Amino acid sequence: MKLEATQLAAQNAPYLDTHDRSWDILRQQMESKGLNTKALLQQLSDLQIAIPSWALGAGGTRFGRFSFGGEPANLEQKIADVGLLHALSRSAGSISLHIPWDIPEDPAAIRELAAIHELTFDAVNSNTFQDQPGQAQSYKFGSLCHHSAEVRAQAIEHNLEVIRIGQTLGSKSITVWLADGASFPGQHSLRGALQRTQDSLQAIYRDMPEDWRMFIEYKPYEPNFYSTVIADWGTSLMLAEGCGPNAYTLVDLGHHLPNTNIEQIVATLMMKGKLGGFHFNDSKYGDDDLTVGSIKPYQLFLIFNELVYGMANNTANNPPLAWMIDASHNLKDPLEDLLQSLEAIRIAYAQALLVDQEALADAQARQDVTEAQEILQDAFRTDVRPLVREARWQDGGALYPIQAYRELGIREQLIEQRGMHTIATGL
Repeated sequence: MKLEATQLAAQNAPYLDTHDRSWDILRQQMESKGLNTKALLQQLSDLQIAIPSWALGAGGTRFGRFSFGGEPANLEQKIADVGLLHALSRSAGSISLHIPWDIPEDPAAIRELAAIHELTFDAVNSNTFQDQPGQAQSYKFGSLCHHSAEVRAQAIEHNLEVIRIGQTLGSKSITVWLADGASFPGQHSLRGALQRTQDSLQAIYRDMPEDWRMFIEYKPYEPNFYSTVIADWGTSLMLAEGCGPNAYTLVDLGHHLPNTNIEQIVATLMMKGKLGGFHFNDSKYGDDDLTVGSIKPYQLFLIFNELVYGMANNTANNPPLAWMIDASHNLKDPLEDLLQSLEAIRIAYAQALLVDQEALADAQARQDVTEAQEILQDAFRTDVRPLVREARWQDGGALYPIQAYRELGIREQLIEQRGMHTIATGL
């Protein structure tokens, strides 16, 4: 299924007058403050978020999974679904594959199909947190950190195979997330596990193509609940620095203990030139994998404020960031949930672009705490949705993506084409 420009134009037509009026009011407000609206629209257009191949079907918890009809049963259908998201939102221009859940049988054909949907391939993701059919060694007690050299060698080779698959698709980066850890004190040597993980990551890095980047993810707990080998950003940074200049820390918004100051982590990593990218989601308690911006929209704005400042003051030559949504859809239609997340990300980015950084720096220098807060909250409380809609409309997308998705009957058409009982590979 592929949406045509004529369909979206017809869908937008009844809402253009109302949008034009709201956009004109906001545009005048922004230009009265000296903001360049054309530049803002271009910046929003340039922000493209990768959709992971595992996020297009129903997710679930360890207690159950509730399927949706019309789920994509193979990689080709997943690419088509990301193409639908991109056609509607104009902000989902790439797909991130998880191996071995989505191994392309014909990489050339898969690249051609992605190009038809105006998609590229972002980071590829390895999987050593579960055993696969026919696997010689088990990851029950760890992978890259394992006592057994045979288990570590298998995990290293898997990551190298993921890189080789990524090369066939035009990807330039690999994301490594480990479930390695311990659930009981004394289960393994904390120091030994960390050293073996460093050695394993260095082995992967040595065989990685020179123009590739490695993103090292971290998580404080789950599935192990006493210790996680890569538990925090500092450990990830240390391991990245131990690998080399093309290894970076990846921040997943859900991979923090409650009330962690994620914006400070972002600022620190960018100052070091070691922020590789983001996995966007939201949470109330832990790794809840909820819709982006559904719980903590102000935190998301503050994170983007640091990102905007860091990108404009990139003294450490931090590379362009990799952006991806990493969420689980157990209650909502996965495509609707992803559309909501894409919208929340662009709204937070647009709000951050409105922050008067010179005025903020002046207030900070004068120790005027009240004024600094006013500057941030003025940007956060600005309704930037007309700006986001205008950027999307100029790029040929839907003014109201979820409304268009429903009115065009996309889920119903997917069910008709694929049936009610297909199950997406992955989570």
